[in-house]
Amino acid sequence: MSVAFVKEESAEAASETVLPPRPISEHPNRVTATGLAMLNAELARAKSALDEANGLDDLNERRRQSAVPLRDTRYFAERVRTAQLVEAPASNDVVGFGHTVSFERDDGRRQTFRIVGEDEANPPEGTISYVSPVANALMGKSVGDVVPLGQHELEIISIS
Repeated sequence: MSVAFVKEESAEAASETVLPPRPISEHPNRVTATGLAMLNAELARAKSALDEANGLDDLNERRRQSAVPLRDTRYFAERVRTAQLVEAPASNDVVGFGHTVSFERDDGRRQTFRIVGEDEANPPEGTISYVSPVANALMGKSVGDVVPLGQHELEIISIS
């Protein structure tokens, strides 16, 4: 009976450690300098967690503890490898990657976002991905332009 328990435990542990890979976007991996630093920091964090998990004596616990760091290490290694660093825009004449854009919606709300890479995007913190619908609508436009977005409009107030 104890042998059967060990096999069940090992089968259970093995099934917990087979995580699907994190999805990789089909879009070019454009990043700001801040975004590239974030990717490198996340890769280092994942590698550190993986090293810590691999140091565990119990095989089943090692498998459980290393599943997420292993998946994250693979993901961030690929994102760092494919990163295309985009330098800060030289001009604030038209909206581009890396710009901070303030706009007013047709309902009167004003919002400000910085256009960044996909991994760096965090709308509650004021950053949006360059592939987002809002960023796509704003790219290439100038201050004063009114941009359609679905059934609504955005007026660009400032670009920095």
